[in-house]
Amino acid sequence: MHRSYTSILPTSNKLLQQRWDSTYYNEHRRKVKDAAPMVDTKAPPTYMHLHLKLKKLQLEEERLATIERDNRILLEKMSYIMRTRGRVDNRNNYEYRSLNREKRQRELLRITQENQLILQRITNRGAEYSADQLQRDWEENQRFMDSISHFPQDWWVNDKDKKKNSRRSSAVSQRKQRQKDSASVKSDSPQEEDEDKVKANNDNDKDKSKNTKSKKDSNNRKEAKKQTKDSTKGGKTEEETEKKDEEPEDEEKQAVKA
Repeated sequence: MHRSYTSILPTSNKLLQQRWDSTYYNEHRRKVKDAAPMVDTKAPPTYMHLHLKLKKLQLEEERLATIERDNRILLEKMSYIMRTRGRVDNRNNYEYRSLNREKRQRELLRITQENQLILQRITNRGAEYSADQLQRDWEENQRFMDSISHFPQDWWVNDKDKKKNSRRSSAVSQRKQRQKDSASVKSDSPQEEDEDKVKANNDNDKDKSKNTKSKKDSNNRKEAKKQTKDSTKGGKTEEETEKKDEEPEDEEKQAVKA
């Protein structure tokens, strides 16, 4: 085989040259095969302590173990309480003792005394304005107004209406007097108070009904007067007009004398 080998370079012995070339070629192939790359393209290494955290698993197991133990203890206590009456006593015989109790009591007494003094001064204080004097002044002003007015007070009201109004005013005054008496002298039983209230309400209702009736009567009279005036306007004479003009003057004089 060595005789058919053709070497690249001239040689004197083909056998040795073939052996040398084969050894060089095999070494070259081994070096190419074992050559390390300049760039690392391999996957990064995996570390178990990063993916599986054993310490965390241990702490979780310990926590679950403590929870399980506490639940078991609680269940045992509840079962013991259910079987027996338990050892719990809700009685508390502790007496609260304040170190500042006497001072607070003295302060409370002082405040109550001051409040009582203020209340006494307020109740003993008299009114600045007299209701009786105001009523008298008002009546005097009404008399002055009646004396200077062209028509007397309530000139459109008849004698019957005046009597009704006087009766109503007297009834109202009597009722007010009864109310004052009942307020000054307290009744012994609550039934009497209820009866007084019912009477007062009945009186108020009667007064209201009387007022409405008197207003209706006065309105009807006014309308009747207007109708009679309208019907007699065309046939009036001078003498009749003079007589009717003199009539209100006579009524004014009578009212002033009264």
